[in-house]
Amino acid sequence: MRQVEIKPVTISNDIPLPDLGIVERRLAEARAAFTRKIVVLDDDPTGIQTVHDVPVYTNWRQQTLEQALLETCGMFFVLTNSRGFTAEETERAHREIAQNLAAASWVTGISFLLISRGDSTLRGHYPLETQVLCQELEKHSAVRYDGEIIMPYFQEGGRLTIGNIHYVRNGADLIPVGMTEFARDTTFSFSASDLTEWCEERSGGAFPAEEVTTVSLEELRSLDYTGILEKLKRVSGFGKVVVNAADDCDAEVFATALFQAVQEGKEFLFRTAAGLVRVLGGVSKRPLLERKELCPGSSALGGLVVVGSHVQKTTEQLKCLLASGLDLAPICFDVQSALRPSGLQEERDRVLHDAEAAIRDGHTAVVYTSRRVLRVREESAQENLRLSVQISHALTSVVAGLTVRPSFLVAKGGITSSDVGICALGVRRAWVMGQVAPGVPVWLTGAESKFPNLAYVIFPGNVGDNSTLRDVVGMLMGG
Repeated sequence: MRQVEIKPVTISNDIPLPDLGIVERRLAEARAAFTRKIVVLDDDPTGIQTVHDVPVYTNWRQQTLEQALLETCGMFFVLTNSRGFTAEETERAHREIAQNLAAASWVTGISFLLISRGDSTLRGHYPLETQVLCQELEKHSAVRYDGEIIMPYFQEGGRLTIGNIHYVRNGADLIPVGMTEFARDTTFSFSASDLTEWCEERSGGAFPAEEVTTVSLEELRSLDYTGILEKLKRVSGFGKVVVNAADDCDAEVFATALFQAVQEGKEFLFRTAAGLVRVLGGVSKRPLLERKELCPGSSALGGLVVVGSHVQKTTEQLKCLLASGLDLAPICFDVQSALRPSGLQEERDRVLHDAEAAIRDGHTAVVYTSRRVLRVREESAQENLRLSVQISHALTSVVAGLTVRPSFLVAKGGITSSDVGICALGVRRAWVMGQVAPGVPVWLTGAESKFPNLAYVIFPGNVGDNSTLRDVVGMLMGG
């Protein structure tokens, strides 16, 4: 396996950026000829962290997908929450999605380009999800996929790919992803930082590193559209294409060549983070959301923050929030209760009582899981995942049990925010308002939800610096 090391973040600037005016003009021309609807399957709710003014659906029934395809927006999201599924559940869900999407496309006459939006730190059911999608869509439609685009670039979160090495930014350093805590995830562990080796590792050798097509920063920043297009045209057999990127400009250059390849008959599935999604969808950048947009009017009631993620960044942000001096009511949800008969239900009832009392009294309740990661057995990824899901459901059922509407709601962590949105709030269709901090998106809940027209902040576990959660909550509180 290739040796990797920590690099300074300045290496992202070693190759000069091209003329951005040329890049934007070429992209606009290529996109103008592209008529397909872009469908994004999101394995947790955080994939909307670069977009705004698009809908999110929380089920994939054929009727729902027909409705979504007929919307005037050029792109929509379907929340699968599959990062919280077992492998068997994930396979079953993606077979259903592919079958229903193929049928909806046939009924509406609207063709699509399908993106499987995954984690920028490479956790998730890969390559299972895209393999199943490829198999089922080829079985139920006329499409035949030549390849798969792999691009976990996400600038706002400091996830950059340079020289095929995928990095996670930490201050002034770029840490190879295989050296981070994310690679040691209890369910989705891996070791490779070189994305070609990661493809080989995750596919069990089915796609050897040396056979993976790569698109380099040098090619992108020299505006080698022809060379990139020729590479894409040579891909076959569902081959993997790793795309480097350290700036949105890189994603824009690649998207231009990609649109041309599609126009010339090539078909690709995508496993990407949020960076490429915004570019392909033609979504403009907008200023961060302000309190007046999120909390119109006044309320004497307090807000609610639910923290489920256990990654180190979340723990550091939680500590910063609790030490902020804001008018908070900290309430720890003890995950050890899961080891006692009826323990989770009893703990849920206690936490609900305390949270509701705090909100009624005008305090912001901060409900957070005890920080120790609980495992059934160290070596059992699926059993550990089931336990995590049980704890998440118990935690988020606190929101479902509320009889008072909080003045705002923040959920921290992918599985947690999905459970809150779907199970607790009952959202079926949400509208993406934008971001409250870089990479931190906000839903406007639908009329069908428990709290209609609520600005619901979906805070990824691995985004921001130590003070970001404190700053967001303080702004929502009017501080």
